[in-house]
This record gives sequence, structure tokens and C-alpha cells, in this order.
Amino acid sequence: MQIEDSCRRDVTNRLRRVQGQLNGILTMIEEGRECADIVTQISAATKALERAGLHVVIDGMQQCAAASERGEAPPMDTAKLERLFLSLA
Repeated sequence: MQIEDSCRRDVTNRLRRVQGQLNGILTMIEEGRECADIVTQISAATKALERAGLHVVIDGMQQCAAASERGEAPPMDTAKLERLFLSLA
């Protein structure tokens, strides 16, 4: 199953922001910033990655639901989609 274009753009933008966050975290570490500040930024980057993953799973769920409504076979097996969702939990 391919990611829909609108989801691809959204997830790509989110991942670019995370990339910026990671670069900022590296700079903070190199500059010797406080560990609490660093951990806070790591937590924010982690949550942003999780959200990006969830957007991909949601896109898959929407594609499967739309296919079912049209009477077509879903593009992904429900069990596989469930495993992807749970891998983010």
C-alpha cells in the first residue's frame, strides 16, 4: 500500500521538523546544555516521530475503509495494519 500524496506531504514536513529538532539536540549536547533541557527536546522529538507514524497508519486505515465502502479488497490486510499500529504503542 502506498501512502496518499496528502499524507506523504504532511509526514514529510513533520519528519523535516524532527530532523531540525535532532540537529538542535545535537547542538545542545555539544554546547553542554543542561540535561533536563536536552531530555525535554528528545521527548518532543520522540512524540513528533510517533505522530508521523500514526499519520501513516491512519492513512492506511482510511484507504482500507474507502476500499471496503467501494466493495473492493482493502489494500492492506487488517491484521498487518493492526500490527503496524501496535508497533507505535
